[in-house]
Amino acid sequence: MTPQNLMLLPLSTPKLSIGCPILDHCLGGGIPCNSITELVGESGSGKTQLCLQLTVRAQLPPSHGGLGGSSVYIFTEFSFPFRRLQQLGNLYHASYPNLIRLEPLEDIYVHGVHDAQELIHVLGDIEAFIAIDHTRLPVKLIVIDSIAALFRSQYQTTPADLKRRSEMFFNISGTLKGLANKYGLALVVTNQVVDFIGPHHGVNGVRLGNLESLDTSGRRVSPALGLAWSPWTLQECSWQDMSNLLRLTFVMLLQQVYVVKHIGHFTLSLPHIWLMHRPNL
Repeated sequence: MTPQNLMLLPLSTPKLSIGCPILDHCLGGGIPCNSITELVGESGSGKTQLCLQLTVRAQLPPSHGGLGGSSVYIFTEFSFPFRRLQQLGNLYHASYPNLIRLEPLEDIYVHGVHDAQELIHVLGDIEAFIAIDHTRLPVKLIVIDSIAALFRSQYQTTPADLKRRSEMFFNISGTLKGLANKYGLALVVTNQVVDFIGPHHGVNGVRLGNLESLDTSGRRVSPALGLAWSPWTLQECSWQDMSNLLRLTFVMLLQQVYVVKHIGHFTLSLPHIWLMHRPNL
């Protein structure tokens, strides 16, 4: 598989608007289809909130920033926040009464998984589900929240376990990319952060390509799974060659949400960004 520069995607590539003009501008129009977008951040930084919002926004027609499709949400830890999703659904229905049905949750399919092997089986079921095409709206978005939780305790640090984990990474990432390309899906994967231990590298403390480090909450952090996961997602990309995966790091600082975007040779910090945007009607 050849790395693809996210910012050089054809203008015809469908994109899912986040709902915030500033974030959409940073992403070149929104979350692209035929690609994997990874959201990286600390617990409580808003990753799940954003993913929930995307599942509702995906139902909007392309003329309003959506994909005109339904969503599959795979959650891997805790219980699924149905109440919050219902609140978002009601809000969007009130904002777009003629575009989003009264019960938008009927176009969001939720499934919980507990380990990496189960995820592989579920992804196979999802492909069969998409191929049958019996949903009211075609599936256009798949969310996995979060990928790191599947590997937190399942594998040890023995050479044999590390080998099995790498094979599982390859299997999962290959399956995800195959689904995205075959069905034109937008794929969003959330990842957690861990304490970063290592030399200070990169531009403004950010290193892209294998590990990213960022000072947040008084400590340096980097995406979980690190070197083992990044080759399958970033595919040997450098600062000059972004792949079809873009990492957004959400940082909670002084109770303000900052979104740090890594692209090219700069880091853009955007304070006071709300993840819910009500359109001007």
